[in-house]
Amino acid sequence: MQKLEQIYEGKAKRVYNTNDPDYCIVSYKDDATAFNGLKRGTIVGKGVINNRMSNSMMLLLEEKGVPTHFVEELNERETLVRRVSIIPLEVIVRNIAAGSFSRRYGVAEGVVFNEPTVEFSYKNDALGDPLLNDDHALALGLATREEMELIRTYALRIDGIMQGFWDECGITLVDFKLEFGRLPDGTIILADEISPDTCRLWDTATGQKLDKDRFRRDLGSVEEAYAEIMRRLLEHEEQ
Repeated sequence: MQKLEQIYEGKAKRVYNTNDPDYCIVSYKDDATAFNGLKRGTIVGKGVINNRMSNSMMLLLEEKGVPTHFVEELNERETLVRRVSIIPLEVIVRNIAAGSFSRRYGVAEGVVFNEPTVEFSYKNDALGDPLLNDDHALALGLATREEMELIRTYALRIDGIMQGFWDECGITLVDFKLEFGRLPDGTIILADEISPDTCRLWDTATGQKLDKDRFRRDLGSVEEAYAEIMRRLLEHEEQ
């Protein structure tokens, strides 16, 4: 597959056309942002780790029946994916209170929910990614009611699969963000990435944060936390 011109650059990735209109190449950067881009920095090696973790998770999910955009890892930073039209929804699955949920509802961080909680946000930086429900998504023309239900079903299935995986690595999956896209025929598949940028991952034994919260909250040892996630991921794959 031939890599052509860049068509998009986001906070953490660049996307390139290929000589096949059904595919594109995603390239992961070391750039780090938080609070809708108000805080910026660099996490050395992040792009390599996010590329590998995302691809590993996508392969696992494919094996469990969740369709994704993943096609092939090209090198340590680049992956070939199916081209999709991204649905402008951020889908957040929460198992434990943390981050904006704790701030918004006054719930102490670390409170474990009786069952997973699914949130939807309108993917719009200018508006601050506001929360919305199914009716709002329908009114804005973002997705049909049937599509919202399918996305919710996929999100909860993904949560169950990933909780099991990370539990075997001694990691607690606190919460995570997903994005979905449509193929040309309208089929909805998982897109974007699954990484320490998009997941809260806590060491089960110590509670230590091993994700982008170390950058957001100036906790230090950011590169070390990402490297620890990579180490446990690779160790699990070798088992």
